Amino acid sequence: MGSLLVGGLVFVFLSMATSIGLVVRGRLPDHHLNAESKDVIRLATAVVGTLSALALGLLIASAKSSYDNAEVEMRTAAARVLLLDRVMAQYGPETDKARQFLRELIEKRLSRGWTAETTDETSGKAPGEYQDIEAVQADLRSLAPRDAVQHSLQARALEVSGMLAETHWLLVESGKEGLPWAFLTVLVCWLSLLFATFGLQAPANPTVLSILLVCALSVAGAIFLVSDMANPYVGLIRVSDAPLQFAIERLGKP
Repeated sequence: MGSLLVGGLVFVFLSMATSIGLVVRGRLPDHHLNAESKDVIRLATAVVGTLSALALGLLIASAKSSYDNAEVEMRTAAARVLLLDRVMAQYGPETDKARQFLRELIEKRLSRGWTAETTDETSGKAPGEYQDIEAVQADLRSLAPRDAVQHSLQARALEVSGMLAETHWLLVESGKEGLPWAFLTVLVCWLSLLFATFGLQAPANPTVLSILLVCALSVAGAIFLVSDMANPYVGLIRVSDAPLQFAIERLGKP
């Protein structure tokens, strides 16, 4: 589900909860909303409000951590790609084929996007990315080092290519985690209860209604941020592919 859709649904739910509170307010007897009743309502909703604030803060912190980790992974992967290319360049012209495989791998990644859903999909005769990495490794294993230096460079290239393959499979495994939907559902229920009590206690004038709608929009915006940052390679707030763009400009140089 798209982040904008999630945020929009949350805004709709909170607006509906506020409207329900306003409707119920108009139908309740006056003694149900006297000063004592409002004090009890405020005390009860304060507990739910505190829990909601803590839960929303935890979700935002978790989403931000996922985004930061993805950014580090992107830069690390780009650095390893450049390192692998330079190691193969030092080995000699025998690695030209493997270096071309590596360049094609990065071009494919840039064209398809850095997501678990697209990283392994095949397109016509184009293999999945894991097959590209394995093709680079197979070409490296087929080399016949002439001396100790080339043997050391071959071992180093295989080590770095193994790190790239590991990064790929970590992306595939972690790409399906996404949002904790059960946690998010409970949070939205708490927030809806809060906004319903706001409508229950609020006089139905334009100023109050405008403030409640702005508050609902603000909370929906926070949920949107959580949803968008939890999927750092897609959406409006995404990890930049600038490190890969920089890497591909330097690949293949002598």
